[in-house]
Amino acid sequence: VISSRLIGQRRKRSKRQERRKTQFREKVMAVGINAMPVTFVAHALAVIAAIMVLVWSISYRGGLAWEAKNKNLIFNLHPVLMLIGFIILGGEAIISYKSLPLEKPVKKLIHLVLHAIALALGIWGICAAFKNHNESGIPNLYSLHSWIGIGVISLYAFQWVYSFIVFFFPGGSSNLRSGLLPWHAMLGLFAYILAVGNAALGFLEKLTFLENGGLDKYGSEAFLVNLTAIVTILFGAFVVLTVSAKSPSPSPSTDDETNYSYSAI
Repeated sequence: VISSRLIGQRRKRSKRQERRKTQFREKVMAVGINAMPVTFVAHALAVIAAIMVLVWSISYRGGLAWEAKNKNLIFNLHPVLMLIGFIILGGEAIISYKSLPLEKPVKKLIHLVLHAIALALGIWGICAAFKNHNESGIPNLYSLHSWIGIGVISLYAFQWVYSFIVFFFPGGSSNLRSGLLPWHAMLGLFAYILAVGNAALGFLEKLTFLENGGLDKYGSEAFLVNLTAIVTILFGAFVVLTVSAKSPSPSPSTDDETNYSYSAI
């Protein structure tokens, strides 16, 4: 009798977990489009954005350096590291479940490592901005862009640490992972969307400073900066769309949870 009750309780618990997963998928990730073409567009936009920010920083702004008499070269590291390191690598980490035809544990590890690299490069990029300000006599943390940036990197770090503990090592129970999964997805996407928006705000802030210093408002550099911001926003949009899209070749015999990025954790 006791054994039958235990089996019944386990079945009920399993049904509740599956019901929560289903509700989460339906409410948050219910866009019925194929992920593969979306990921291709996202990858292409990532390459374009990376090239554009490098052209701007090197060809128009004079190059990159950690130590230099020209302190602007130190600052140039900031947009490069934040866009390529934080935004692009962070986006690739998010869509890795859809873009890589690998087993779930492998994709999970890649997802984790890419986010760690993105976080490290993001912190380095922020340090470059502080270093430039300190050596140039410019105040720190006076703008909305800087405030949001500190908030985003802090939220990103918190998300990575607790996700590592719960989903990777030592790993939480099935009930804990199932309960935290919706929060993991929503918090991660919120932080990423905020990061993309703040990147656009950063481009606007820097371009405004340059134009106030005499840069032609309709010149090629102003056009490049604005276009880079637009491509960055489009990349972020396609990352979010990829999360919501179904996997390219879902197997009918496989649990439906593998058709969605974050529910594959």
